[in-house]
Amino acid sequence: MHVGIAVNPVAGMGGRVGLKGTDGKVAEAVERGAEPRAPDRARRMLDRLAAVAPDATVSVAADPMGESAVRDAGFDPVSVVDPFGGETPDPTATTAAHTAAAVRAFADVDDGGADVGDEASDGDEPAAADPVDLVLFVGGDGTASDVAAALEGTDVPMLGVPAGVKVYSSVFAVSPEDAAEVAASFSRTERREVMDIDEDAYREGEVHPELRGVAHVPVADDLQSSKQTASGTVESLAEGVAADVRERDGEGITFVLGPGSTVGAIKDELGFEPSPIGVDVWRDGEVVVRDATEAEILDALGEENVIVVSPIGGQGFVFGRGNPQISPAVIRRCDLRVVASRAKLDDVRALRVDTDDPDLDDELAGWVRVRVGKFETRMMKIV
Repeated sequence: MHVGIAVNPVAGMGGRVGLKGTDGKVAEAVERGAEPRAPDRARRMLDRLAAVAPDATVSVAADPMGESAVRDAGFDPVSVVDPFGGETPDPTATTAAHTAAAVRAFADVDDGGADVGDEASDGDEPAAADPVDLVLFVGGDGTASDVAAALEGTDVPMLGVPAGVKVYSSVFAVSPEDAAEVAASFSRTERREVMDIDEDAYREGEVHPELRGVAHVPVADDLQSSKQTASGTVESLAEGVAADVRERDGEGITFVLGPGSTVGAIKDELGFEPSPIGVDVWRDGEVVVRDATEAEILDALGEENVIVVSPIGGQGFVFGRGNPQISPAVIRRCDLRVVASRAKLDDVRALRVDTDDPDLDDELAGWVRVRVGKFETRMMKIV
């Protein structure tokens, strides 16, 4: 097996600082104190890959797009693709063009001097090794779109290690470790959709996924499906949860109310306008922080805290997709309440978490009571 590895070092940086994405917002994310997420996700995937496929042949993009991480995991890459023309840029200076140039080299694609390659390497195409059997990339939907475009017209499959804020495409594994397992064991591929959304519209609360491509993807149970919007009413659910929250007003309990339409209905029932796809903090009858960042949530927490979240329809993720502001540090200080419509739960086999903290993921695993109505609950398992 020959794997080509490319890491988008800025993927997901905007999440915990409340930007809902990083496309065009890297500088602002840095100003807000954002920390890189993708390198750690890459290391987790590579550590597992080294364990399950130690003899794998690896090509990799030059630093800051993965070379050091590959070597640290114990692999001696057969090819280091340099899309930077011999320079080593600051990670925040990497672009979609660099990703595309590296992927084309992995697949041994001759672009005939296309602009994207020239932009990435000042006119010199990166050196290509033998074509890879799989492109394994670390990033989000924007990175997936770049990889798919670079592989267009080839049969080379792609698989994503999820590191972005939004992950709508069905080309990603559930976790970094799962990506390594799939890469090491897949025997067939199928065509899957690459989706992305307009992040500016997303920040305003409008979610309009657009098809950006169709790619060959390894087939395995650990691949997630695209996000789907579940049908069904949440009015009675919202009424019941809001009533419970109001009963605790005056007790100093801090409620961290996650994003999404289901929890948004609870916010409406509490009498305030939800922040667009953001996290709001409520205590003693009023909004303490609206559209909060991770740091603002941590500052607002008290002695007793409760997170209210709803899983993503079609995927079942409770944490790790679309709500990175609710970080491991926040989760560890809160009790968890999961809410969902019956229709949403009918679309998922199990709930999932991907918090960036494997120990916390293990702690959260197991059976959890999900509120599905004004009074009704259903038991679901977090796997």
